Amino acid sequence: MTQRVIQWINQRLTFGHPVAVATVISSSGSVPGKAGARLAMTSGDDRFGTVGGAGLEYQVISVLDEMLENGDGPGGDVITYALFKDAKGYEAVPLDSLCGGRVTLSLEVIFPVPHLLLMGGGHVAASIADFCGGMGWDYSVQDTRDDYADNEAYPDARELHAGSVTDFFEGENKDTLSRFTHIYLLGHDWKEDQDRFTNLIKLLAGEGPIIGVIGSQAKWQDFTKLGLEAGSSQAVLDKINCPIGLPIGAESPEEIAIAVIAEIIKQQRLQ
Repeated sequence: MTQRVIQWINQRLTFGHPVAVATVISSSGSVPGKAGARLAMTSGDDRFGTVGGAGLEYQVISVLDEMLENGDGPGGDVITYALFKDAKGYEAVPLDSLCGGRVTLSLEVIFPVPHLLLMGGGHVAASIADFCGGMGWDYSVQDTRDDYADNEAYPDARELHAGSVTDFFEGENKDTLSRFTHIYLLGHDWKEDQDRFTNLIKLLAGEGPIIGVIGSQAKWQDFTKLGLEAGSSQAVLDKINCPIGLPIGAESPEEIAIAVIAEIIKQQRLQ
């Protein structure tokens, strides 16, 4: 069961979902869940595994759900429950139960490793990819040019998509795009970035991955006009970052990459 719970957790993290996990650390007396039992869940009542069922599990699910709703950062807590009626004088949370034992659990929220989709495999994408390797983050690349989205250019990419913008988005929807935490439009051709932009605002409608567009404010004004004409709201467009990265006066591809990585780190710290 432990292996299957871990597999379930990894699957949810791969698709960008934070996962709350409860693990039984120790137990004594008559308790429904023994050491090593695990329960994992995401928002929306999607869960797998068990810490023993009954009132204990109901209480644990409530705590995990609150942790997910509050957006608690990486880390967690350790809680001991006393499973008998009128438990008093114990350093434990009393439960109205007839089991008569005690159980200690660790509770934590695990956040997905950033997975960046670099749409446009030029110099800026290459610099960002280099930093991702050092950070232990995932990245994928999409480019209309074969040699800018191949294994030679990006040997460590999780996914490589060489082909037209239309071909890429034909197989995508809001749920599949959730495997990416950030999507950056870095194309060499502004028209390609426009096509990527219109597809993303249509499919995501302001939800899911953080979107960033490289370029000037003048470019963003054109994109904003295009988005409004395509039926998007200003509120959705305001969630898109342009220019990308923290404002450090970056000019070279390497400096832009530093600004982007720093911006992601800042976002993580504020979760």
